Amino acid sequence: MATPRHHTPPGEIMPLPATNTEWPPRDWRPVLDDMNRWEAWWKGDTDSLHAIYADQTNTRKPARRTGIAGFASRFFWGRNNNDQARRPSRPDVHVPVATDLCTTSADLLYADPPTITSDHQATEDRLGQYVNDGLLERLLEGAELGAVFGGRFQRVSWDTAISDRPFISTVAADVALPEFRWGHLTAVTFWTIIHSDYTGILRHVERHELDTQGNGHVYHALYQGTTTNIGHPIPLQDHPATEPLAAMVNTDGEIVDVISPGLLVTYFPNVTPQRRWRHIPQAASLGRSDLDSGVEPLMDALDEVYNSWMRDIRLGKARVFADENILETDANGERVFDLDQEIYAPLSGITGSLAGANGLPIHPSQFAIRVHEHAETAADLMRRIIRAARYSASTFGDDVTDADITATEVRARQATTITTRNRKIRLEKPALQATLRKLLDVDRTVFGTASLEPDTVSVDWPDLARDSSAQLAQTVSTLKNAELLSTKIAVQMIHPDWSQEDVDAEVARISEDSPITSPDDWHDSGHDIDERR
Repeated sequence: MATPRHHTPPGEIMPLPATNTEWPPRDWRPVLDDMNRWEAWWKGDTDSLHAIYADQTNTRKPARRTGIAGFASRFFWGRNNNDQARRPSRPDVHVPVATDLCTTSADLLYADPPTITSDHQATEDRLGQYVNDGLLERLLEGAELGAVFGGRFQRVSWDTAISDRPFISTVAADVALPEFRWGHLTAVTFWTIIHSDYTGILRHVERHELDTQGNGHVYHALYQGTTTNIGHPIPLQDHPATEPLAAMVNTDGEIVDVISPGLLVTYFPNVTPQRRWRHIPQAASLGRSDLDSGVEPLMDALDEVYNSWMRDIRLGKARVFADENILETDANGERVFDLDQEIYAPLSGITGSLAGANGLPIHPSQFAIRVHEHAETAADLMRRIIRAARYSASTFGDDVTDADITATEVRARQATTITTRNRKIRLEKPALQATLRKLLDVDRTVFGTASLEPDTVSVDWPDLARDSSAQLAQTVSTLKNAELLSTKIAVQMIHPDWSQEDVDAEVARISEDSPITSPDDWHDSGHDIDERR
């Protein structure tokens, strides 16, 4: 699917969306609908969940609820609550399992962050400044959004009023219209709603694309339109959010200060291949969400189980039914009670006295709370959700583990999680390296930091399961005593994150501090030994 544009001569840069274009484009709606649904699960917004699954069915008669509408109406969140009699007495309970999945996905990549290095000292120093500026925090934030929407866009940005060096920003996939060629991103249009009221919507539109020589170009525009139409362009200075851009663009809305090979934007797929949108042009090259693995019905069922459990607890409160003549009346002579009172009047129409064998006009009532049934069902659903998302149960603390276990045992218990993490790293690493190279390139071009060498950047992730220092020390000691390990390799095993220079320096210090091991060095010569005899 291509972004709607004005006509342009062959070989020239394509401009921004055409005036009065349907927005978002109609053929991109299925993609955005899926993303909006996953966002509701991730946010844990019960109002949005009910609106998504129920609103499309409320206008239909039950007999006609077929297809997607009928499927949604069978969800716990798709039931019709418009009728007051059908509404629960308490707000629905939501289990934030989708939040756990997406947060865990990001933590596996960046909670224990990768090592970003360069064999060029000035470049490595600059990379360290990027990290201190919050680079890893932005990547962690982006990784969670990527797990929700199937991927995200990391954009190289700069603002001389904020920082004297460039930085990266994250753009979620639900406000992006990408274009791919052979699986590679060649253009993308971002939009941000910066103002909305009864008169219409203001959208800041930002487009990145390549020309025929492979150079990246960036356009900015401000559109005044409606919820379904892009409308028409208005000056960037008409809104404070886009006013600073007005001084940076030419008459075509293009930023001409930085035109260099490649886009300023990199797409980071969460995991591949794409299943749901395989037959939608351009969307087939997007990544796959952690929530796009058949877990929606399971998460819905989990919410239903917990709501049933909570209903059992509410109904299981001890109650006492009593004859009306022993209840209090209000000022108008009416019998009154609230939901949490302990004594109720008998139901109308029931004949006979409530007096039991003891002759008292009261009758206690308490329903059973099915704790075991609900707990087992919820645990089984949770295991199935975690398995469908391709994680190990131990990653979420759902099994009993010892605190002191070896890395081998951790790998065995988290085999599925480690496999999923490795798949994501293989997609994350080249995208992150490309982003860092572009970041350094902009630093040279815009800020004049000429001593940088972008092509020397290297990114490496640590192992998920690593032995403790005590376990490593024991292993090294055993190998050293067996004369199977050199001092240099021992230092590298204990400190896998050290550079070669650090390792060599430590080996030299160990050699200086260690006692002499060669018998030939104990004395200057053998003459001293003969004299002692």
